Amino acid sequence: MANSGLQILGFALALLGVIGLIVGTIMPQWKMSAYVGDNIITAVAMYEGLWMSCAFQSTGQIQCKVYDSILQLNSALQATRALMIVSIIVTLAGLGVACMGMKCTNCGGDDKTRKSRIAMTGGIIILIGSLCAIVACSWYAHDIIQAFYNPFTPVNTKYEFGSAIFIAWAGAFLSVVGGAMLAASCPKGKPTPKYPISRPPSSKEYV
Repeated sequence: MANSGLQILGFALALLGVIGLIVGTIMPQWKMSAYVGDNIITAVAMYEGLWMSCAFQSTGQIQCKVYDSILQLNSALQATRALMIVSIIVTLAGLGVACMGMKCTNCGGDDKTRKSRIAMTGGIIILIGSLCAIVACSWYAHDIIQAFYNPFTPVNTKYEFGSAIFIAWAGAFLSVVGGAMLAASCPKGKPTPKYPISRPPSSKEYV
């Protein structure tokens, strides 16, 4: 029963994690304009995401523009895009595999050992997908930090972390915890008896 509860909790955390990964990938607030230098007061806030860049004006208007060409993007953005998409696909596949191996479902047959192995495999797949997301977010964050502290970067083009990268990080962390819980549901081997099993005496011994 405890193993079943661990599987349900791990599946729920991994599901919340993949939702966070999808939301973070779609949001355009991966990095936002940093208010450094003398020009602190500005009427426009710039945001850049994986798919578009947006300008938020003080009047409440929002103007977004989708990136025209993939070839014009830098290598960090292209790699982050690819890794986040791979992460979402792999994590969803891991959730499907884990769902078939959970004890509370009827999929995967009635063999408990086989179902536990399927759930463990799904947890390992989820871990691989979440690690891809962690690498993607960390790579993008390193690119932001490197450009921020570069003395040749103009002050008005410096960016800092946006809310989307934190959501993606949180989703990856939840997926790691959920995948680890599912991977921990590995089947235990049947214990072998330490002493020989005593057999009842046959009827011939009493004759």
